Amino acid sequence: MKERLTRLLCIKSLVTLVTTLVFAVLAVIGRISAREFLTIYTVVISFYFGTQFEKNGGTK
Repeated sequence: MKERLTRLLCIKSLVTLVTTLVFAVLAVIGRISAREFLTIYTVVISFYFGTQFEKNGGTK
């Protein structure tokens, strides 16, 4: 549990979470469309999980 919390708090994870939160709020208040949110969110999450995959040597 402690290890998972430590990983969650790394800078890359925080940036991913904050970016997701900001764009979700913008979508909810109508500043960006749902389609724009989905595009941005997909890029951010793909980057995050792609770097995690590479960091682990291409394994789970």
